[in-house]
Amino acid sequence: MPVEQVETLIIGGGQAGLVMSHRLKQRGLSHLVLERARIAERWRSERWDGLNFQFPNWSVRLPDFSFPHTDPEAFPTAGEIVNFIDAYAAFVAPPIRCGVEVKRLRRRDGAAGFTAETSDGVIEATNVVVATGPYQRALIPDLLRDQTVFQVHANRYQNPGQLPPGAVLVVGSGASGAQIAEELNRAGRRVFLSVGPHGRLPRRYRGHDMTWWFGTLGLFQMTSEQRGPFRVNPAISGAYGGHTIDFRRFAARGITLLGRVAAVRDGVIDIADDLAKNLLDRADAHATQHGLDLPDDPAARTMLPDPPCVTEPLRHLDLGTSGIAAVIWATGYGLDFGWLDLPVLNARGEPVQIGGVTGVPGLYFLGLSWMSNLNSAFLSGVGDDAAALADHIAARG
Repeated sequence: MPVEQVETLIIGGGQAGLVMSHRLKQRGLSHLVLERARIAERWRSERWDGLNFQFPNWSVRLPDFSFPHTDPEAFPTAGEIVNFIDAYAAFVAPPIRCGVEVKRLRRRDGAAGFTAETSDGVIEATNVVVATGPYQRALIPDLLRDQTVFQVHANRYQNPGQLPPGAVLVVGSGASGAQIAEELNRAGRRVFLSVGPHGRLPRRYRGHDMTWWFGTLGLFQMTSEQRGPFRVNPAISGAYGGHTIDFRRFAARGITLLGRVAAVRDGVIDIADDLAKNLLDRADAHATQHGLDLPDDPAARTMLPDPPCVTEPLRHLDLGTSGIAAVIWATGYGLDFGWLDLPVLNARGEPVQIGGVTGVPGLYFLGLSWMSNLNSAFLSGVGDDAAALADHIAARG
């Protein structure tokens, strides 16, 4: 049986893969997209019911395709983003096969190019674009492996009704952890929130959403080298109309703030003494470092005093006596490129690339966090990187 041959193989049918297909089509370049599940699968199955996107409607777009809306300042739901990506797929009309998983990618035997061993046979390609995104493997610390408490990563959390009755511990204070903790609190649950290092910026500043400021000041084009020691992305929320993530206000509403979960012994969690440090307002430091040097806006700053859970922080938390029935791990994601049989990963399993171009001729990555700049992994930013990669592929002939 003859082996299928393609010019460029795109692995992944989310927004990055669709945009890559669009850019190659614009240049008249032949290609094929493989998606192991459905188009935009992670948006469909790894987002909770009440999620609101972090960016306002007016800023959501893909190349040559804007997000339809009636209120520019509202924040899309996960379902609306799925519908938008579906509509974009219809617009692009990519040559795509869903339900086909790439199990191994290696060099071709005795020739240039690549061999993809898939669940539907073998495909050989001159070029390959890996567009599987940055959220491949949910990270769950092993701290509570011996506990009977219900545990779920944020990518499998659905709604408060999914959890058993009782208090909930949310570990992680980024955008997902903050939104989930607030949702549970509004649903009447007692919530403990473990706050780690984070970046927090006001949702709006001097009449404009922070997304507008980042675009106006060119901060979305900030490179990994330019961001310096500020190693976490700023957490902003689109929930409940969009507001600043303010943990002191969370505490005023009844959420108990904790430091980092350090260890667990006999059902008792040891809490690190770092809550006060992690609650320091980093907005000013981040803004100054990256050129957001604007007059002070008291309305955008927290005016609440430190709550008791900050001035007298808990150092130990007994799961049983605290009534904690569920733990939600909002602890982020790792990469999973174990199927890549190519010399392109560093010791941490990260692709070695510059702007998506690797040292292996014809092999590219798209949609990774900080691939070329802050915007690289965002829905509205992947198009620029895809255009550059399409030009690189075209230049290879």
